[in-house]
Amino acid sequence: MIQLENHNVIIQNVLTERFVKPGRVDINFVDYDNVRFHLSTPTSKTQLVLSMGIQCWSDLAKYGVNDMLESEYGEWLIRDGPEKEQEYDVSLLIDLEKIPEDEEARVSLVYHLSMLKPMILSAPFRLAYESHKQLAAAHSPDTPSSEEKQGEMMIINYREEEAFFVQSSWDRITVYISTAFKEETDRVFGRVFLQEFVDARRLSTLQSAPQVLYTTREPPLELRSVPGLKKSDDMGYVTFVLFPRHFANEDTAKASILQILTFRNYLHYHLKASKSYMHSRMRIRVHTFQQILNRAKPEVQADERRTATGRTFRSR
Repeated sequence: MIQLENHNVIIQNVLTERFVKPGRVDINFVDYDNVRFHLSTPTSKTQLVLSMGIQCWSDLAKYGVNDMLESEYGEWLIRDGPEKEQEYDVSLLIDLEKIPEDEEARVSLVYHLSMLKPMILSAPFRLAYESHKQLAAAHSPDTPSSEEKQGEMMIINYREEEAFFVQSSWDRITVYISTAFKEETDRVFGRVFLQEFVDARRLSTLQSAPQVLYTTREPPLELRSVPGLKKSDDMGYVTFVLFPRHFANEDTAKASILQILTFRNYLHYHLKASKSYMHSRMRIRVHTFQQILNRAKPEVQADERRTATGRTFRSR
């Protein structure tokens, strides 16, 4: 199984080219989860504007996405003015005359800009990490489990019928992902895939992986009080339990976030790949059966006759 890339390849390729040779560009494209991008040079070929629109921006705004943008992209962030594209949620202005000369620094900058979407979606996780630190510091070993405090349940509706939920406590961070299966075959394949995630952790070599739980139709107990949850056979709920070892430092925390953010796309990509493989195998098998049937047909022997002029013909 392949692992999907976290960064946007189109942004990476265009910026890499324009950093070397500035020029006019006007590109609209869409990423996973209907995230819209616009990369353009509205005023000058050395002034690149990268804009992004995402369905769940109003949810992310509640959980510190603006603070995250200031810390990660404050130098390029367009806060107001005619350069900011109003139909998008965030815009960055990249001045090609101010980019670093060092090749390694340029590559790092291009990658950082191409990670705009996962950076924005990581805002609730960063808030959950901070909440976990506060709850862990205030936790007392003598506190009964029934009185243990938990952080706010953060709800991010990143697709029409799907969402992810993040909640922190003093000893863990729990992430719930809802996913919809539109077809019966998707439900069957999805159940097999997700059950494998649950069973794989039982292997001794994977004990350091997060705990994974999977339920269908009925959401986990912690989510049943959330309004608007859809209960049907089309819905599945995956739960990831992150322990302190999964976010012990910045690099580990970032890796954990990126793996979870790409999980839904990873799952549905491999569902489609599995269906494609099954269809190709069925076509090969049908072709083989047709060859066998064709070889089984008896050949009709024809009598060869000769005319007076010496020509031959076959009669049946």
